[in-house]
Amino acid sequence: MLRCLVLASLIACSLGAATLSRRPRLDGRIVGGEDANIEDYPYQVSFEYAYSHRCGASIISANWVVTAAHCVDDVSTSYVRFRAGSSNRETGGTLHPASNITAHPHYDYYTVDFDVAVVRVSTAFNIGTGVQPIPLTTSEPQPGQIAVVTGWGTLYEDSQTLPRRLQVVNVPIVSREECSRAYEEYGGITENMICAAAPGGGKDACQGDSGGPLAVDGTLAGIVSWGAGCAEPSYPGVYSNVAVLRSFITEQTGVN
Repeated sequence: MLRCLVLASLIACSLGAATLSRRPRLDGRIVGGEDANIEDYPYQVSFEYAYSHRCGASIISANWVVTAAHCVDDVSTSYVRFRAGSSNRETGGTLHPASNITAHPHYDYYTVDFDVAVVRVSTAFNIGTGVQPIPLTTSEPQPGQIAVVTGWGTLYEDSQTLPRRLQVVNVPIVSREECSRAYEEYGGITENMICAAAPGGGKDACQGDSGGPLAVDGTLAGIVSWGAGCAEPSYPGVYSNVAVLRSFITEQTGVN
């Protein structure tokens, strides 16, 4: 099944031939994971839109978060806020309204290329237990390295229920060549993308939490972006490649 991000319930997901002309959205559900504490992943925040959880995001400084560009499609800044310091979806922690949203100027809705956006919050994050920035990676992770994915997305394909508790799953990085072969029908992947998947499937990020972090060695290496199916052995999860997109993030935020 193709994964599609529901934008305020206005865009429907279809399996028809027309859908195959664009890459399916990886909406960030955590499949095969386990309950997690925010203190162990303090950079993770919930991107709420009109008071409901919409996507994931990562704190990169006291004033900035990074997320996926497709998470900010057609949003009004005044309805965007980030919940920090809580392990539970839509409760606890502190709320930080958005003041400015900037998506990568080359982001493409159909190819999901350059899928990164930065958001400045109007009230700074109070850095402490459960609320910490994550450094941006300076190098692309290598195949086989273990990546950590967190989020509040649904727990299995076709579920409409989001978990209350933050979820975490570990998945190894997949080589660019292997991932590009898997997605040949979608045109492969670009240098702005990296992939991760558990051997044999069963663990993945998927529906309900795009824009969340893929961390490697304590740095932000990827952003939940797109993919086909959920935890299927033939299709790795695809993430925005922070090592390549880092210059955009730095230019917009001043975060090195």
